[in-house]
Amino acid sequence: MAVTMNKKDEMIMRLVHYFITEENYSPIVVNGVKDEIWLQNQDGPYKIIRINANYIHNKEQYEFDILKLNNVMRQVKRKTLSWSMNALNILLDVNENVNLEESKNIESVALKTGALIKAKPVLKMFPDINHKMLLNEKGLDLMIDVTNDINKKTDRENKIYESIFKPKKIVVTNVLIAINVLIFFIVFAMTNANLDALNLLKFGAVNPILVKSGEFWRLISGGFLHGGILHLLFNMYALYIIGTQVENFVGKWKFLAIYFGSMICASLMSCAINFNSISVGASGAIFGLLGALVYFGYHYRLYLGSVLKNQIIPLIIINLLLGFMISGIDNAAHLGGLIGGLLISMALGVQKREDRQDRINGLITFVIYLLFLIYIVFFN
Repeated sequence: MAVTMNKKDEMIMRLVHYFITEENYSPIVVNGVKDEIWLQNQDGPYKIIRINANYIHNKEQYEFDILKLNNVMRQVKRKTLSWSMNALNILLDVNENVNLEESKNIESVALKTGALIKAKPVLKMFPDINHKMLLNEKGLDLMIDVTNDINKKTDRENKIYESIFKPKKIVVTNVLIAINVLIFFIVFAMTNANLDALNLLKFGAVNPILVKSGEFWRLISGGFLHGGILHLLFNMYALYIIGTQVENFVGKWKFLAIYFGSMICASLMSCAINFNSISVGASGAIFGLLGALVYFGYHYRLYLGSVLKNQIIPLIIINLLLGFMISGIDNAAHLGGLIGGLLISMALGVQKREDRQDRINGLITFVIYLLFLIYIVFFN
């Protein structure tokens, strides 16, 4: 039995095939639409591509169509935590008397079905579209080729995402927790349960004066000391919850680099702001892990956008606010670790989302940040 398709349907399938398989766009489910295809790619020249097969017969209908498009763009913008949003609005059935007026952040083009694409905005951003679209296949052959190619690409992407998000064996986080607990009880026993400032200093607490005098090891040792059992329990619980996620997402070696890099940044920031005090605890490094989660979550915001917006960012804000309101909390260390973790994550890159220029920018920014802290602590 022969399968026939009208020209509009064939054009839609060719466009969808090209944008998904060649330009890494993904479908968006938009409720209440008919004869429309919505695609998104947060790294593409257009973050949204909308293919509309409905007949646009006058100016008023076109203006209403743009209004609807803007509404969906706002929803996607909120969901993906995007600062900006632009769209390519492809119209396949437009009355020739309708003027496709320019709209902010929306490029509307009318394409003729069954012909090579000649629209300048499309060719400018996708110059190979006419060469890579399935122009020769028709009917059932076109449907089979499009379906098979999209399924293959989807399978490849699913394997990639599964390798990133599937639960893995957590080693480094558990070892760090064990080390923190062991050190706490050693110090607890050797000081006869007297964890005052003087005893903590003896075992390596961060102190600006001693660090400036050459005891640089305190920048790390202070991150393994705690001022009491509640301090230890709170930090270890946070390390277990947050560290497990970060280690699972970025891997063991990147996790270690983020943890210790953030710890050093946290200690330096504490020394830069708290001129004559002591600082202990793993919270600076833990805030660095939160910074890493923010960076990772932003790059996978289609999957973690709601978690990032509703859980991670509010958690950071609440803890920073508590640090300003409650005495005895080293908020400088928290802020220093947070920034350090974010920049180190940028320098290390995110799996399957790595951009060489982003990594270079992250490395340069982190080095500048680290040198700035060193200058403030040792040369100011």
